[in-house]
Amino acid sequence: MNRAPASVWRRPTHFLAFGLGSGTAPFAPGTFGTLAAIPFYWLLSELTLGWYLVVIAITFVWGVWLCDKTSRDLGVHDHSGIVWDEFVGYWLTMAAVPFSWEAALWGFAVFRVFDVIKPWPIRWADRRVAGGFGIMIDDILAGIYAWCTMHLWFWLH
Repeated sequence: MNRAPASVWRRPTHFLAFGLGSGTAPFAPGTFGTLAAIPFYWLLSELTLGWYLVVIAITFVWGVWLCDKTSRDLGVHDHSGIVWDEFVGYWLTMAAVPFSWEAALWGFAVFRVFDVIKPWPIRWADRRVAGGFGIMIDDILAGIYAWCTMHLWFWLH
């Protein structure tokens, strides 16, 4: 069971790291975090691809700091409620995918599969890379796998 600290509601860094509170879900916080990222993808999908990728880069770099700070504050590496990494991983999954609710849900499912199963090198990174970068990188790798899957699916169909 996910035990979210009270600081999520008092400290802006924790609130953001916990995906605007979505990471406080009592079970499957990563799934709830990814769901919470979908409306933001809807807004981001209006950007040109170049600006979309700039947003991904900024939210990744910022996420390294945000997740590291929150993790250190809580004294727990990669608390299950820290879901900012799911936000950015999902947004990466959806890069260059025209918005539709079908695509958004398909991307959600594909990203969650890679984030949960963690094929190589995702599992390796999840276990061996520390700090905020470690928290972020496994979801970025899952996002890359999911992005490839999404674009292969669109290419084939």
